[in-house]
Amino acid sequence: MEKKEGTFSFLYKQAKDKRKNLVFSVITAFLSTISEIVPYIFVAMMISMLIAGKTDLWAYGRLSIYAILFYALKIVFHSISTNTSHKATFQILANLRKECTDKLSRMPLGEVKRRPTGSLKSVIVERIDSIETTLAHVVPEFTSNLLPPIVIIIFIFILDWRMGFASLITLAIGFLCMMGMYIGYEKYFKRTIDTTKRLNDTSVEYINGIEVIKAFSKTESSYKKFKDAALDCADSYVRWMRKSNLWFTAALVIMPATMLSILPIGSLLYMNNLINLTDLIIVILFSIALIDPFIRIASYEDDLRQIDVIVGEVLDILNSKELIRPNELSKENVILDSSITLKDVHFSYQADEEVLHGINLNIKDKDYVALVGPSGSGKSTIAKLISSMWDVDMGSISVGGVNIKDIPLKDYMNMVAYVSQDIYLFNQSIMDNLRLGARGDISDAEIINICKESGVHDFIMSLENGYKTIVGSGGGHLSGGERQRLSIARAMIKNSPIIILDEATSYADPENEAIIQESVSKLIKDKTLIVIAHRLSTVKDANRIVLVNNGNIDAIGTHDELYNSSPLYKKMWDSHISVRDRGEEDHA
Repeated sequence: MEKKEGTFSFLYKQAKDKRKNLVFSVITAFLSTISEIVPYIFVAMMISMLIAGKTDLWAYGRLSIYAILFYALKIVFHSISTNTSHKATFQILANLRKECTDKLSRMPLGEVKRRPTGSLKSVIVERIDSIETTLAHVVPEFTSNLLPPIVIIIFIFILDWRMGFASLITLAIGFLCMMGMYIGYEKYFKRTIDTTKRLNDTSVEYINGIEVIKAFSKTESSYKKFKDAALDCADSYVRWMRKSNLWFTAALVIMPATMLSILPIGSLLYMNNLINLTDLIIVILFSIALIDPFIRIASYEDDLRQIDVIVGEVLDILNSKELIRPNELSKENVILDSSITLKDVHFSYQADEEVLHGINLNIKDKDYVALVGPSGSGKSTIAKLISSMWDVDMGSISVGGVNIKDIPLKDYMNMVAYVSQDIYLFNQSIMDNLRLGARGDISDAEIINICKESGVHDFIMSLENGYKTIVGSGGGHLSGGERQRLSIARAMIKNSPIIILDEATSYADPENEAIIQESVSKLIKDKTLIVIAHRLSTVKDANRIVLVNNGNIDAIGTHDELYNSSPLYKKMWDSHISVRDRGEEDHA
C-alpha cells in the first residue's frame, strides 16, 4: 500500500467486488458524453441540407427526432453512470474506514495516542468522506470527457487544419489560466489541511476539558485558543480562494469563448474561398460542442489534486508500524500455563528516552504479584507491555513459555483482562458495555449472576433503568468508582487466565474500595494476577511485591521482607500509612 502504487490504482483495489461497477460507470459516462455530441452531427447535417436547398420536411423531422433521442440517451446513460459509480464509491469509503479502524487496533497503543484524536477523526470521517464527490462524479465524467473532445478536434483538423488551430486558441489560453491557479497549490492546500486538523484537535480539547476550563475560570483564554484556530482555518481557505479567483474567473470566461477565434478566422478563410460554407458551419457547431467537456475536465483538476493528498493521509495511517503477530499459533509453540517471563526488557516511548532498562521478572502461574513504586517509575509501562499494547524494543516477554510475539493477537487478547485506571465506557446501556467483555455468546442471566458475584448488581438496579441505563459518552453519567466497579465486572465476564489491574481502586471511596477488593478476590480465583497500586495497603497481602524505580526493579519480596530490607519501600509505606491515618481522622 505504498504511495508510489498510484492513487487511483489503490482506490480501484479498495472497490473490491464493486470494481465492475466502477468500470461500468466510466463506460456509461463515456456513452453519455458521446450521446451529448451526436445531436450536433444531426444539426450539422440539417444545416448542410438547408444550404443545398433541400425542402424535404420529413428528412428534417427525422434528423430532429434522432437528435432528441440521443439527448434522451445522454440523460439515461448519465443516470446509470452516476448510480453505479455511487455504489462503487460508497464501497470504497466503507473499505477505507474499515481498514483504518482495523489498522488502529493493530498499531501499538503509543503510536495511536501519539496522533491527536481530532486529526485521526478528521482523516477517517471528513477527509475520506470528501473523496465521495471525486470518485462518484469526477472519475467517470473526467475519463469519459477526455476522448470526445480529442475526436472532435481531430475531425476539425481533417476538415481544415487552420480552423483546427483556431478552435484551440481560447481553450489553450483558458487552460493556461487554470494552470495559474495551481501556482503554490501544495503550499496553500497543505495549510488548509494543517489548520483544519488543528481546529479539530482544539475543538476536541476544548470540549473534553470544559469542566477544568470552567472550574479554573479559564473560559476566556481557552475559548481564545479555539477562536484563533477557527479564524486561522477560515483564513487559510479565504487566502487560497482569493489568490485563485482571478485565474479561475479568467479561465471560465476565456475558455468557452471559442467563437472569438473561430468566427473571424473562419470568415476570413470563407471570404478568400479557402473553406466552403458547409465546412465552416460544421466547424462552428463542433467547436461549440468542445466547450462543455473541456470546462468539466478543467473544473475537475482541483478535485483530482486533492484526492491525491487525501489518499496520502489515509496511507499514512495504513502504512504505520503495527504489532506483528502470526495469524495462527504454530504447532511447536504450546502455551503451558499463564506464567509470565520478562527477559532483559528495554522500552522507550520516544526513541531517545528509554523508560525501562533491562527488566527481568518471573511471574508464576496463578501467582498474585503487585507492582509498586514512585510515579513515573515504569509500573504501568510494564503492565501495558505484558498486555501487548506495545512491543518491547529489546528483550522478550513470554507467557506459558511462548514469546507473545508468536501468539496471534486475538488469541492473546483473550488471555489477558486489562483493567486500567482510565475506564472507558461506550455511550450504550450498562448491559451492552458489560457484554463487551464476553468472548462468546452469553445470556443476560449469566451476566447478571456475575454482576451479583462482583457486587455491582445492587448499584446497577438502583439506577433508573437498571441494566438498560445509558451510561453516557465515556461513562460520564456514572461516578469514577462506579465505572471502576463495572470494569471489574466486565473483566470477570471475560474470564481470562491473566488479570492486570492498573490502579483499579484509584477513584473509589473507602466504601467502594472495600467492595472492589472483595470483587477482585473473586475475580482472581485460579488466575495470574498483576496489580499496580499507589495505595500500598491494598496489595500488602500479595504473594510478591515488585518495587520498580526509574525503569529498574529495585527489589522483590513480601511486604515484610521489603519493609525490612528496602529503604525506598519503607519510606513509601510510612508515607502512605500517615496519609491514610490523617484521612481517616478527618473522615471521623
